[in-house]
Amino acid sequence: MVTDEVKTPARPNARRWTVVRRKAAVIIAAMSEDEKLLLIRQERVPIRDAIWEMPAGQIDGNLDPSPTDLEEVALRELREETGYELQPGGKLITLGHYFSSPGFTDEHGYFFLAKPVSKSAAGATHDETESILDCRFFSAQKLARMIGDNEIRDANTLSIFARLVVGGFISLDRR
Repeated sequence: MVTDEVKTPARPNARRWTVVRRKAAVIIAAMSEDEKLLLIRQERVPIRDAIWEMPAGQIDGNLDPSPTDLEEVALRELREETGYELQPGGKLITLGHYFSSPGFTDEHGYFFLAKPVSKSAAGATHDETESILDCRFFSAQKLARMIGDNEIRDANTLSIFARLVVGGFISLDRR
């Protein structure tokens, strides 16, 4: 956390502003061959609850990671948290990035779509700081219902789901 005296074009008089510095993260939408999306159910201590969310992880080290670094982190986090990996010949598609809460933190996340994925031979290798309770696939329609019912509440999953819909990667059509 850093507190600075800040001037901006809109506010020429300096004012104190506190910014929480956070590592960037990757968020991975993992899609099966039948176009279902893989979510994990993870205990989250700050909210005192377990929630369904897309696999994600912070980027260690370089403050300005290269596209290759980001892809490596995304594939590693997918494997570690879910026990799934990109199938041979599969695609890892970059979907841009977003800011989680730009009013107080510089934290941002890079979105990826991994398709298709399948179970890895090694299985999941959870970090000791993680408490992943479950991992399963959901249809886009089921995820939309879960969002509507407030079962999915984290910014990462809500944001990447919106990006997948508007990018045409998933359809909410019930045909």
